[in-house]
Amino acid sequence: MARLLDDLIAQVIGLEVRLHACVERLAAGTDDEALHDLRVATRRLRSLLRPLRGMPVADVLRQAAADPATLSGPLRDLEVLIIELRSHDLDRLTVDREKARHLGYAQFLLAPELVRLFQVLEAWPHLMRVSDREGLLKGLRQRVDKSLAKNRDRLEKALRDPAHDRHRLRLLIKRMRYSLEAYPDFMELPPKTLRLLVGAQSALGKWHDNFQWLARAEHETDLRPRVRGWQVALHAAEVRSDRVLEKLLRRLS
Repeated sequence: MARLLDDLIAQVIGLEVRLHACVERLAAGTDDEALHDLRVATRRLRSLLRPLRGMPVADVLRQAAADPATLSGPLRDLEVLIIELRSHDLDRLTVDREKARHLGYAQFLLAPELVRLFQVLEAWPHLMRVSDREGLLKGLRQRVDKSLAKNRDRLEKALRDPAHDRHRLRLLIKRMRYSLEAYPDFMELPPKTLRLLVGAQSALGKWHDNFQWLARAEHETDLRPRVRGWQVALHAAEVRSDRVLEKLLRRLS
């Protein structure tokens, strides 16, 4: 128990450091991946805390991490769209979107949700130690075991569904992958299976991007010259993701 608790606190502190670095990069405008890396860090944080659901000390941080992730979602979608348009030499379509992106950065960096996340992160190690002393963390190891097994069962069931929802599969795969990375000693998967998880997440990510762009093109008329290309890419991503998902199911079964 003590070792698991120490590891949890160490991982949270490491993610706090990473989040601060992402915020600094975002404020400085040094690269196009700062927001993405921040969102990945918040997802890792939520995956780390997911097995502890129901424990007040974990729930408060998990919610604090979820709020900036939700707030930044549309801004990340805009970032990815700008990168896509530039890759097709459509810089003229990015001018107004670039202005919106930089305004979005400024608003996000001042958001109360982001401020609260860092406030909770700063206090969390102490709160966790207090909770432990008061006996509020009993059964922690069993919670982790149960949560990881449930993640795997849900993913396998979703993969077996002929009418599977790719949006839900993408989330389930992310959840399982990041949970396994957070708790590597609790469930061991062969390297090939782990690679398939990463490959499936990537394939579904490409599918998701094209799906989102086509949806935007319905009400952002200047995007319509790219519709045919996105339709073709969407179909290719569907075929690719289905192949990877089939292989993943065989490995998990």
